[in-house]
Amino acid sequence: MHFEDKVVYQIYPKSFQDSNGDGWGDINGIRSRLGYLADLDVDFLWLTPFFPSPQRDNGYDVADYRAVDPRFGTMADLEALIAEAGAKGIGLMFDMVFNHTSTAHEWFQKALKGDEKYMKYYIFRDGAPDAPPTNWQSKFGGSAWEYVPALGKWYLHLFDVTQADLNWENPEVREELKAILRFWKQKGVRGFRFDVVNLISKGDFVDDAEGDGRRFYTDGPHVHAYLKELVRDSGIEGMVTVGEMSSTSIANCIRYSAPHEHELSMTFSFHHLKVDYKDGDKWSLMAPDIHALKEIFASWQEGMAQGGGWNALFWCNHDPPRIVSRLGDTGRYWKESAKMLAAAIHLMRGTPYIYQGEELGMTNAGFTDISSYRDVESLNYHDILRAGGHSEQKTLQILGARSRDNGRTPMQWDAGTQAGFTVGTPWLAVNSNHAVINAAAEADDEDSVLAFYKKLVRLRHASRLIAEGSIRFIERENNDVLAYKRAWQQERLLVFCNFRDHEVSLSRHLSLYQQEGYEKTLGNYEGLEDTLRPFEVVVLTR
Repeated sequence: MHFEDKVVYQIYPKSFQDSNGDGWGDINGIRSRLGYLADLDVDFLWLTPFFPSPQRDNGYDVADYRAVDPRFGTMADLEALIAEAGAKGIGLMFDMVFNHTSTAHEWFQKALKGDEKYMKYYIFRDGAPDAPPTNWQSKFGGSAWEYVPALGKWYLHLFDVTQADLNWENPEVREELKAILRFWKQKGVRGFRFDVVNLISKGDFVDDAEGDGRRFYTDGPHVHAYLKELVRDSGIEGMVTVGEMSSTSIANCIRYSAPHEHELSMTFSFHHLKVDYKDGDKWSLMAPDIHALKEIFASWQEGMAQGGGWNALFWCNHDPPRIVSRLGDTGRYWKESAKMLAAAIHLMRGTPYIYQGEELGMTNAGFTDISSYRDVESLNYHDILRAGGHSEQKTLQILGARSRDNGRTPMQWDAGTQAGFTVGTPWLAVNSNHAVINAAAEADDEDSVLAFYKKLVRLRHASRLIAEGSIRFIERENNDVLAYKRAWQQERLLVFCNFRDHEVSLSRHLSLYQQEGYEKTLGNYEGLEDTLRPFEVVVLTR
């Protein structure tokens, strides 16, 4: 399938639309909003996990890969969603969490009872109760190993203690996962997103004297072979597939996504979302380094293009904070910065992903008390930060900027009670700014953030230049501006994005481009000036 001109919309079902008043978004809620999604003209809906789960990690702790958690609805509801979306030309993309399962999964429960077959489905290691097999750290904090007294063994969990890592070295595990993909393909699913899939092949189980252990399990020794086998044997080659890649490299992502490798259609990488991490630490705040952001985009965009790889383009998903709060402005220039950030990504080389509410300019949650948070990582790090000497005020400031709950507040449909998300009490509080930022308010406003996103989607569908053209970054030494040039046959497109809340200059005046035959075709301000206004984006074509 050609996917270069496609746009994916990510839905976090729990927060998208509640249809039965229990405060929890569901499948029928998504069905009720298909008209909105069709009007946005997106091609695929990526649904984060709706499978049965204890919800320790909001569904990324899967207890049954072939069923629907009753809180989200029934299999009949899901089949209806697949059919109804398909009738509107929208494909469904399911989120497969294949690095680990919930410890509530039948496989792990059998392993805990000493069933040798299922113990081999996971990574168990012998060891004394006070001596974990390695010093690796969980990505949610603490040791990546948990001791099981009844077995006298430790099991690996790179994430929450209730998310036990699968043993991909076991062929039986790989066959189980292939069968799951075939099951959903037969239901009419048209794409798959694979969660942290570059962690599935572990290397040596030894102590890490330099870090948290990730260098021993990231992009591991057999990961490419495992992906080739998974795609080939499950019959999903040719479908749209995307892999979430943790702490990965350009070289590996070229291999993951280059067509001749027969692995995935595209990859997510997260390096560009770490430019405000002080000393690489997510929980240490600093102002975003825009020059570093530019260099990361340039190296990934140009490097992947040269190697034949393909990027998934995104600012937001269910994990990072809202991008307009992070790199934009939530005050005077809220609308301008939301549009600029959208254009910066959507006009690059790759497949754009819109995360629910991003097209409205939704912002961070603004929670002021730890009781408002639900995310396991945030709750863990609240305690870690407090134990490390931070005051409660400072800890809440950090969580306010970094918590995954920032992207998980309910979708803001209208200015009414609970933002039109539910008639009940939402599982996570609605952002208080929903009275101003909501879909109903933006629907008929031609100057809205929503209208701007619609223009960007239409452009990608209509323009082979945007879908297939080459890319080269310009204004490389300008610390305020991200700019690039797209080319396809005789067509050219220039994009200039000001990431500052004040006017900035370019090394070459825009009027000089006009003299060369370029015309402004898109922007977030009226007219054209040589100086970029605060958070301005200018798109020129020839």
